[in-house]
Amino acid sequence: MTTPNAPMPTGEWTGQGFRMPGEWASHSGCWMAWPCRPETWPEGAFDAACDAYAEVAQAISRFEPVTMVCDPADVAEASLACGPGIQILPLPISDSWIRDTGPSFVVDGKGGLAGVHWGFNAWGGNYEGSDKDQQVGRLILDHLKLPCMSAPLVMEGGSFHVDGEGTLITTEQCLLNPNRNPGLSREEIEQNLKDHLGVETVIWLGQGYQDDETDGHIDEIALFVRPGVVMAITTDDPGDPNFKIFQDNLDRLKRARDAKGRELEVITIQQPARRDVNGVRLTLSYTNLYIANGGIVMPAFEDPADDEAFRVVRKAFPDREVVQIAALDIVRGGGGIHCITQQQPLP
Repeated sequence: MTTPNAPMPTGEWTGQGFRMPGEWASHSGCWMAWPCRPETWPEGAFDAACDAYAEVAQAISRFEPVTMVCDPADVAEASLACGPGIQILPLPISDSWIRDTGPSFVVDGKGGLAGVHWGFNAWGGNYEGSDKDQQVGRLILDHLKLPCMSAPLVMEGGSFHVDGEGTLITTEQCLLNPNRNPGLSREEIEQNLKDHLGVETVIWLGQGYQDDETDGHIDEIALFVRPGVVMAITTDDPGDPNFKIFQDNLDRLKRARDAKGRELEVITIQQPARRDVNGVRLTLSYTNLYIANGGIVMPAFEDPADDEAFRVVRKAFPDREVVQIAALDIVRGGGGIHCITQQQPLP
């Protein structure tokens, strides 16, 4: 992935005049990180997860360049699995969820590109040994010779979506969780989001997916399709523990107004059937997808709902080719396709 020329010095900067584009904006490429923590997956599932990561990388590379961050010890393995079309970048990493550990790229509309580096504490302290991932965002920006703004927030890239026109959606369960930023109020967190991502309006949903170990990341339940349009997961089963959660989130979206004063159009997509691993529900969600240049890479779960989800996504993105990838082997580790990818926008 080439580095665009940024009309500013590298190092720390204030973020003034920058904003994060919507994920449908043109990309210079996609970032991923190669699995390096076998204990993240159930016993015997790690090799299949690596194969699934490689398949996602190859699918995205049809639409835009992909750079795979890789622990130096795994370069040969990752190179062989991914093939010659994927660039491998050796960097020290603790895990492989680059959406949450990598930088959030922002632009200034004048040819400038930079990155926000969030504080990271392994999803509220769920895992030990995340010290390398606390620095990977900064290392990527150093590699690209791009300015970095270190945000005084502990949060992850999967916890928010933006529309590129001033609106951000997130969940109270995650960003207001005392295991992230216990000393900050809702208003202070909102102001930090506005300062670092260039947004004006924050729309708060309530809770996320049942048993989501990330404490309710937004990318498991909703995403912006384009400005003014949100896709949200739902279920018609009132006996499902997610039913009331999803209904509350739909109600909030329908009552919300974005930064332009618009009511939101809400497209619903059904969740697949429940699957458990070791007594814990998997977060199977069709909203956990990647928007590429001219394409969509979305999950399939060996579920009857896969076909209808494909149709819903294809209708929502009529100008993009939709590619469906078997994603169960990724989700068994705790995340999805959106979680393992991070777009780098064109400046």
